[in-house]
Amino acid sequence: MDQAIYFITLVGTALVLFAAFSSLIAFRFGAPLLLIFLGIGLAAGTDGLGLDFDSAPVAFFIGSLALAVILFDSGFGTSFASFRTASLPAIVLATVGVVITTTLLGVVAHYVAGFAWLESFLLGAAVASTDAAAVFFLLRVGNISVRDRVRSTLEVESGSNDPMAIFLTLSLVSLVGSGEVLQPGALAGDVALGFLRQMIVGLAVGLAGGYLIVRLVMRLHLEQGLLPIFVLALSLLVFALTGAIGGSGFLAVYVAGMVAGNGRLRSTAALKRFQDGVTWLAQIIMFLVLGLFATPSQFPDILLPALFIGLFLIFVARPVAVALCLAPFRFSKAETAFISWVGLRGAVSILLALLPIMEEVEGGRALFNIVFIVVLVSLVVQGWSIGPVARRLGMIVPPRIGPVDKVELELPGSAHHELLAYRVVAGSPVERGQRIPRWARPSLVVREGRSMAYQYAGRLMAGDRVYIFVPDRYPQLLDRLFASPTEVDPEDADFFGAFAVDPERPTADIEAAYALGLSEEDQALTIADFTRMRLGGRAEYGDRVSLGSIELIVRDVDEEGRITSIGLSVDPPARQTQVPAFISVGEAGSRLWDLLRRWRASRRTPAESASKAAEE
Repeated sequence: MDQAIYFITLVGTALVLFAAFSSLIAFRFGAPLLLIFLGIGLAAGTDGLGLDFDSAPVAFFIGSLALAVILFDSGFGTSFASFRTASLPAIVLATVGVVITTTLLGVVAHYVAGFAWLESFLLGAAVASTDAAAVFFLLRVGNISVRDRVRSTLEVESGSNDPMAIFLTLSLVSLVGSGEVLQPGALAGDVALGFLRQMIVGLAVGLAGGYLIVRLVMRLHLEQGLLPIFVLALSLLVFALTGAIGGSGFLAVYVAGMVAGNGRLRSTAALKRFQDGVTWLAQIIMFLVLGLFATPSQFPDILLPALFIGLFLIFVARPVAVALCLAPFRFSKAETAFISWVGLRGAVSILLALLPIMEEVEGGRALFNIVFIVVLVSLVVQGWSIGPVARRLGMIVPPRIGPVDKVELELPGSAHHELLAYRVVAGSPVERGQRIPRWARPSLVVREGRSMAYQYAGRLMAGDRVYIFVPDRYPQLLDRLFASPTEVDPEDADFFGAFAVDPERPTADIEAAYALGLSEEDQALTIADFTRMRLGGRAEYGDRVSLGSIELIVRDVDEEGRITSIGLSVDPPARQTQVPAFISVGEAGSRLWDLLRRWRASRRTPAESASKAAEE
């Protein structure tokens, strides 16, 4: 028994270490790191190094706990402002979008894989939701800077669409296992009521649990080392309690994380560092375990149908679902196409595919293998190409500021102030002489190993360490003062225009300079109000408004969404985004319509063509 413990520990730690080291390779070559983790698990499994792991309940248990940890951290890093920006379209995608995807994939699986109708829709439900771990990892860790509204929509969708997919899967698994005759009307009613119950209970417990976490952290003076463990245990308690009373534990833990992350917690910096490490460990363990459970030698029997279903999901089902769900909202064709492309499948789909095996559904293993291959296809095709696709669609925006060399230090006994230590870098605004705002209280400067009071240090120099007391919710302005110059890609050199204009000046100034033909009402507005009006009432960093020979570009907005800086580009280059038809239903429809019009025009006689031209 002792030797078994040592052997299991040795193998487990070796796999985790190898997965951690593999991140260096993944970042160097741009490979999706989650795919690397999954591949390591496959290589170590039955058909690789020979590690025999075939317990679906254990894999489901480990995967569920790991996903709960990941979702709590994801919610912890989601601001209320981002959630408000994208909540409505994201919720439509997380509900209606999942149902549409399930339906389309179910029909295809029935005819391609040969499953019965119920099993086909079960397969569709298993891969209908996007994966929070994959989406958050690729957007945040992958340093892909896209427009705020698009990023928030993707993150909120991936964090909230699990309840619908899970409930659909559980309902179909129980129906298949019971052998009852399918009654679509009754099934739809049961699914709708069950889903509402899971959502309402999950949301209520998540809000209460997040509030409880904030209050307990503020009132209990735990040791510094115990506090992160305490918060992690509370988050798992919220997850388990919600599931035990019939709600969605995944939704509850995500909401609890969001409430806690936006609360006035003490030791926020320590909590973030701890959660970052635990989340990495959870992702590694989850994907390694799921990779170990799979049996690649069984893949050839279902490889072709699985590849077809995976490609159909990427190029047809997901774009159709996204196009229909986002039609009522003000998303451009390029934004809709990008949201379609970032619908990655991952651990959630594989976890749901374990349920038919656990319930001993006939053909459950074949269904699991198909889902596993679909996830691999998604990670390879979509995960490896998100950066190029984002640039092709014009979704990439330059970073607002360069890197910041900063250390956050907690002040004992104070929950509302922090001590920040900044290193002054060459070219930063403070190094060039810009003053530190009054709400920040610099107390100490360390220069060449000597410490001195701030008021006697004179002008700050590159290499200085500056210690500053700030409120716990300090504005981002302080980071910008100490940030290094932003490195802008040569392709983005003209992104923000040739020069800046005062957003509080009247639009009449622009009309007088460029004769744009604006109405008197428009000219009476400030440039900021006019820009916001043209953008539908809300502006975000990187938005653009074309006005004849010029273009107004939003350079920055404050925490309340007010435009604080606007750039102006004269004779801007054509920025007509070419949206690939294979990821955009709207673009595919437009090209098909143009093709049909040209075909009809080619079949007209000269007399008909002349008559048509005369009518026009």
